[in-house]
Amino acid sequence: MNKKSVLSGIQPTGNLHLGRYFGAIQNWVALQKQYDCKYSIVDYHAMTMPFKPTKLRQATWNTVFDLLACGIKEENLFIQSYIPEHTELAWVLGCMCSHGELSRMTQFKDKSQQIKDTDKSAFLSTGLFTYPVLQAADILIYKASKVPVGGDQDQHLELTRSIANRFNTVVGVEYFIMPETLHSKTPKILSTADPSIKMSSSKGDKHNIDLFAEPNRIRKQIRSAVTDSGDVPRDQMSPGVENLFTLMKAFAPGEKYRELLAGYRDGSLLYGELKQKVGDAVVNFTDPIREKRQEIEDNKRDYKKKIKESSAEIRKVAQQTLREVKE
Repeated sequence: MNKKSVLSGIQPTGNLHLGRYFGAIQNWVALQKQYDCKYSIVDYHAMTMPFKPTKLRQATWNTVFDLLACGIKEENLFIQSYIPEHTELAWVLGCMCSHGELSRMTQFKDKSQQIKDTDKSAFLSTGLFTYPVLQAADILIYKASKVPVGGDQDQHLELTRSIANRFNTVVGVEYFIMPETLHSKTPKILSTADPSIKMSSSKGDKHNIDLFAEPNRIRKQIRSAVTDSGDVPRDQMSPGVENLFTLMKAFAPGEKYRELLAGYRDGSLLYGELKQKVGDAVVNFTDPIREKRQEIEDNKRDYKKKIKESSAEIRKVAQQTLREVKE
């Protein structure tokens, strides 16, 4: 009853690769032990970029099943579009946010450019400009005290606090609490094909390793990982080799990792052996997650029913907040 509340969301875009898992999902699973957590598949946010309705609907449920397989509890999970109070609160909060504040959001500029780079005549939606207000509503409607975010989301959370403070000032009541960022140390997983960039589904299949991929595919991608030509001093790891050790430490942080590191430093470790050990570690870690994902897929009708029920239960909190906001 006295646990602090946590709210975070994930867009149903792209596959759940190793970078996304260690960047967010692993932490979400751990936070459930300490906080009252609510995790949302933010399908409305996904509509701000070019999309196809049938694919978005399927991707939303795939993301639900992926998160359940990773260990997110059913009662903590909901689909954003199942709770219309989010968008109604967003209108109220939008009237508490200035055009100038939204104009300064760097992600709007970045994503606009991303769309234009793909197609210069592409459609830019108003939603792409205003979605930080909906994000503020996502957080404030549950009065979340902590929000686990990456560094690129700090600006959005600052806007959320600004909007909450303006609402409190306008109504003359300290109604909304100021949510705080919840940063955690996560390994930075880079593309095995190009270790100068982060692992990303938007860059194509070769630049990410799907958490639910078959073992042979995982091993093949790691075998083809970029390393170096062997002329790099042993005390100066190339980005590719360092990325393989980052993967090894993430999946097998104990004695096996230390043995490989010692072998690298004394010159006895071959890159082929390193890739094999990393591949084994990744497969051993992902095997039970992949099996759980298949069990969910085999019984997806039951799991859909459970998530609809959890969304309905969580909606009660949103409804109460919206009633109080209107009052």
